[in-house]
Amino acid sequence: MNDPATLLAELVRIPSVGGSPEETLIQERLAGWMSAAGLEVDHWPIDLDELTGRPDFPGMEAPRTRAWGLVGRLPGTGGGRSLMFNAHVDVVPPGSSPAWGGDPFSGRVEGDRLYGRGSCDMKGGLVAALTAVEELAGDRPRGDVVVACVVGEEDGGLGTYALLDRGWRADACVIPEPTGLAVVPAAAGALTFRLRVPGLSAHAARRASGVSAVEKFLPVFTALRELETRRNTGADPLFARWDLAYPLEIGMVRAGDWASSVPGELVAEGRIGVALDESPERARRAMEEAVGRACDADPWLARHPVTVEWWGGQFAPARTTDAAFVAAMTDAAQGAEQWAAPYGSDLRLLTAAGIPTVQYGPGDVDLAHAPGEHVPLSQVREAARALTRLAVRHCA
Repeated sequence: MNDPATLLAELVRIPSVGGSPEETLIQERLAGWMSAAGLEVDHWPIDLDELTGRPDFPGMEAPRTRAWGLVGRLPGTGGGRSLMFNAHVDVVPPGSSPAWGGDPFSGRVEGDRLYGRGSCDMKGGLVAALTAVEELAGDRPRGDVVVACVVGEEDGGLGTYALLDRGWRADACVIPEPTGLAVVPAAAGALTFRLRVPGLSAHAARRASGVSAVEKFLPVFTALRELETRRNTGADPLFARWDLAYPLEIGMVRAGDWASSVPGELVAEGRIGVALDESPERARRAMEEAVGRACDADPWLARHPVTVEWWGGQFAPARTTDAAFVAAMTDAAQGAEQWAAPYGSDLRLLTAAGIPTVQYGPGDVDLAHAPGEHVPLSQVREAARALTRLAVRHCA
């Protein structure tokens, strides 16, 4: 059997940032791995124009001119239940933080840790799934085991949406996201938004004759922080380990076009968490109402209100209600703890398709999207063993 660390380092060194050419390159590499491992391979071009035009498309933020789907199937001997491992291959940009200590895609190993963007989120989990399938190929279970490598998860769920559209299904699914080897049967939602705050441009030397859009954003930002507090009161007990179950954050702010001018517009982009069992429509309405109240309290904004746009990834919340499968994963993980994820994931697309799904994988979610991202190799190996145990029992 191949060393998981070697494969993981190779995959981390492919900088498969969402929308980049390497997002396609890594699918080609993985298709080759699957073929060499004896899997039946389905590697197809995704019809972006057709899928993105659908009313139920889950959103896409990274510009793409092409994207590829990839599934490898280990056929069972017959008569057993099928199991899917669903892992995304796209990663977020690494940024320029000195915390990387060099190349953010180095894949370097220090002791038990393998470093690099995507090592934790979630190429470590992908390698755990591939290692499990490689182990199962030597003594096949009765049911099929499917490995789905998907693109576009970070910015909406393009890959899993295309996978389901192509007709791929299984009796149950594990997403090996970084959970620290805990079992995660539920995930909050997350909606991407854009705010446009109007001001009035003027020369900075005569700033009193203008209206700063930056200044007018401040009461709106305060209102959003207050909304976040209200929305996190009485959160589902599955979120008890988190300080915030449903975070609301502004991730990008742009204002003005000249240093010595009063900024005439501010554009802020962010995400709002959607509570378990809450509809995305209700979450949108709550935010729009909060912004509206902030505008009503300001004479300028009352006449020139902030606009709210919903774009990009639109993640609904979801939970798996199949208690037997959750228990099976927990048992295979040798009694792992359970909690809910405060972020959106492809779990909601798979459960909506009627596939009981949980998240379970190596790595600390606090390291995902962070500088110095890494994954413990011991956890990658333990996750592979747990996924193997699950497949042996579930697919029997």
